[in-house]
Amino acid sequence: MKEFCGVFGIYNNPNAAYYTYLGLYALQHRGQESAGIAVTDGKRMTYYRDFGLVSSVFTEEKLQKLTGHVAIGHNRYSTSGASDSPDNIQPIVVSYKYGQMAIAHNGNLVNALELREQLEEEGSIFRGTTDSEVIVHLIVKSKRKKFLEKLIDALVRLKGAYSLLVMTNKKLIAIRDPWGFRPLCMGELDGSPVFASETCAFDLIGAKYVRDVEPGEIVLVENGELKSFRIPVEKVKKSQCIFEFVYFARPDSKIFKRSVYEVRKEFGKKLAQEHPVDADLVIPVPDSGIVPSLGFSQESGIPFEMGLIRNHYVGRTFIKPQQKMRDIGVKVKLNPIPEILKGKRIVVIDDSIVRGTTSRKIVRMLREAGAKEVHMRISSPPTKWPCYFGIDTPTKDQLIASSHSVEEICRYIEADSLGYLSLKGMVEATGGSLEEFCTACFDGRYPLEIPPSVVKQAEKK
Repeated sequence: MKEFCGVFGIYNNPNAAYYTYLGLYALQHRGQESAGIAVTDGKRMTYYRDFGLVSSVFTEEKLQKLTGHVAIGHNRYSTSGASDSPDNIQPIVVSYKYGQMAIAHNGNLVNALELREQLEEEGSIFRGTTDSEVIVHLIVKSKRKKFLEKLIDALVRLKGAYSLLVMTNKKLIAIRDPWGFRPLCMGELDGSPVFASETCAFDLIGAKYVRDVEPGEIVLVENGELKSFRIPVEKVKKSQCIFEFVYFARPDSKIFKRSVYEVRKEFGKKLAQEHPVDADLVIPVPDSGIVPSLGFSQESGIPFEMGLIRNHYVGRTFIKPQQKMRDIGVKVKLNPIPEILKGKRIVVIDDSIVRGTTSRKIVRMLREAGAKEVHMRISSPPTKWPCYFGIDTPTKDQLIASSHSVEEICRYIEADSLGYLSLKGMVEATGGSLEEFCTACFDGRYPLEIPPSVVKQAEKK
């Protein structure tokens, strides 16, 4: 599974483009397909966007051409819209009657198809296929005069996940949807307000974390002043994505006012309490399994070892030389250490099981490396339902846990035993309550109704 995007923005800093580049570099894990930066000097905007990782998209020469004191940036991994269209790379930058505007969006709107059809009926022409472009058209078509009023006109019509950064030649605006699905943090660097999907971006540039942008909040930065507004909609249940803690966020980040590292470690401790096993070693499936493995090891007293080593230089486009080379897709990313595994009873910690095929290959690989027993433990509950709010999950029929029991999954992946962290244990590990999280991928309780057209579109992917 992949996260949708990462966003970063900074106001009133002479090195705005360079800091945005560094911020995106820190947020690379949230999207690896494309990257872009837009800057303004107060009179005009310039931008550069392209396919690829941040380090390959931006050279020193390109950054020098991005002159200005306000900037926003975006890393993309597509869940909505074709990934191979340059028109879908963000930030989206447009010129319209009242000036220029740039927008960077993390999340997924569940009413984007409906809104797009309405806009096209009214004469709007779309360049790309993303739901983010719908937001731009809604803002531009508003008959209000002031930009903030135009923006609010658009926001009240949106349903779903959106952590947004919007930039004009005079303003930088950060917005988080009323449900609070995706994280969005606010910081400060030498008097300059900064915003990012995760606090690890602040750490890299030396900024101080101030607070989260709250669900339903609009933070306006203009003329050096910060003002806070609320999106004028009926109050809804806070629904922060709990899977951010499981997999997407970097462990050195702080999201939803909590340390990702500490939460993941608690996942592992709870997992050890709920599914103890008599074993010789605890090993993680790197990288997301490392921190919960430490918690499992500490709680159980079973020694921790790195029995699998990950190759960090494998991209998503790796081509198998021959299809008959079974398991090559997993082996090129993960390599076992036989000297550690031989003759040992092993507990393997992973963050989730999606289709089950990768887990089965890992179990087989460990046995071939000499493991005597392989016990799989998962630091989240069974993933049974697809996500429509910004995570690229398979459809329900492709999620093995939606149609198979834990015992059946255990037999399929060929493990000696299998245990998942319970939903109750997971929520307790966060230190929060079920009322503040979206857990739809585990229990099917979507915080808002998913239109049939959206379900149908997801099934076509």
